[in-house]
Amino acid sequence: MTRSLARRSWRDALTVYLQAPVITMLFLGFSAGLPFLLVFSTLTAWLRDVDIEVAAIGFFSWIGILYSIKFFWAPVVDRLPLPGLTRLFGQRRGWMLLAQAMIAAGLVGLAYTDPRAGLAAIAGFALLVAFGSATQDIVIDAFRIESAEEEVQAAMASTYIIGYRGGLLAAGAGALYVADLASWHWAYLTMACLVGVGMLTVLLRPEPPRSPLGIQLIHEPRVRAFLRASRGRARLWRRLGAWSIGAVVCPFTDFFSRYGRRALWLLVFIGIYRISDLSMAAMANPLYIDLGFTLSQIANVTKVFGILMSIAGGIVGGLLVVRYGIGPMLIGGALIVALTNLLFAVLALIGAELPMLVITIMGDNLANGLASTVFIAFLSSLTSRAYTATQYALFSSLMTLPGKFIGGFSGMVVAEQGYMVFFLLAALMGLPAVWLAWRISRDPQLMPDRGQVMEAG
Repeated sequence: MTRSLARRSWRDALTVYLQAPVITMLFLGFSAGLPFLLVFSTLTAWLRDVDIEVAAIGFFSWIGILYSIKFFWAPVVDRLPLPGLTRLFGQRRGWMLLAQAMIAAGLVGLAYTDPRAGLAAIAGFALLVAFGSATQDIVIDAFRIESAEEEVQAAMASTYIIGYRGGLLAAGAGALYVADLASWHWAYLTMACLVGVGMLTVLLRPEPPRSPLGIQLIHEPRVRAFLRASRGRARLWRRLGAWSIGAVVCPFTDFFSRYGRRALWLLVFIGIYRISDLSMAAMANPLYIDLGFTLSQIANVTKVFGILMSIAGGIVGGLLVVRYGIGPMLIGGALIVALTNLLFAVLALIGAELPMLVITIMGDNLANGLASTVFIAFLSSLTSRAYTATQYALFSSLMTLPGKFIGGFSGMVVAEQGYMVFFLLAALMGLPAVWLAWRISRDPQLMPDRGQVMEAG
């Protein structure tokens, strides 16, 4: 068996973290993680803190659906140049700067809005932040995949998760601390300033290499067929048609042509892999508050300690993927994410016991950090480098859509059945993902390393 097929040593697994593209993802991960909580759990904590009804708070989780439908505008982000910005910074960096500007503007708007007097305005600014954040995610994912070879993607996913959790730490514990010491106004203004971390990273790092759009399009059989069939038509019509086929049609036909009937099972698996934790996330902070924990306790345990556990889970996940491969880790990630929901059910049952809160957050964040790293590496392996932004946006959107949609009803379930029943149901929803992970991990065509090792053996 060759070295590429054998398990790598722990030293080899660790040295990959010293590469420049891997380190870059630490800061871009921070930029991606920062806005997420500010329109999700931190926002729900703010709303509950000012006595907004829990049922209304549950519906705010639908703002996260923007992350789940980003594949609709991913082809535009992937292929359409921005006037001025693309020429100065390149396709990926230009779009990242625009997205970061939208995030900062939305956060400033939130800072100057009172939820009790303008809940609709809060929703509007949160939508602007979410749209900018989802757009930034599209570009960062493409930037990551195009910046290094496939064998480095797990390590890049790991540092991305570490940076992402750092952004969550700032937007979670940081915002709660500032809100506790000063006000929610200053909390959101501070977060708007931290958007500069991502902007500075974009300005310092080079644009990843990629073929010019014209060269990419002319090599597409469907584009060439369209150009032959449209000879004699207006030049603008032919260019628009060729662009639309190359940007919208080809990324999807490429995926289905590579995986055939397995493509549908892959899409189902992607959709349900994280349904267990995403469907319950909107009710986590309301649970802590309703049990009687203070904002500072929530910040200390769920944000500071929890983020550290997520970072540890991300590092462990990256190392395990490099050493053992994606397949076995997919199964383990799906299983532990489902099981950790049981910890929340126990917490809801026994009440405001700080040691149980620590145990719950430790288990939940370790599981999510590990599972996220493994799943990002898996999705990256499915993505064609010719259509990085569009295909990965499809995968990551589908990954969050079912959980976010179900999460919109989470407040109603809690209001009717209570927190304990809700978290038990969330745990059960994760079991189909465990079964599909087992099936996929045993397929040599979906797990090339497994097939190669079997042949070498």
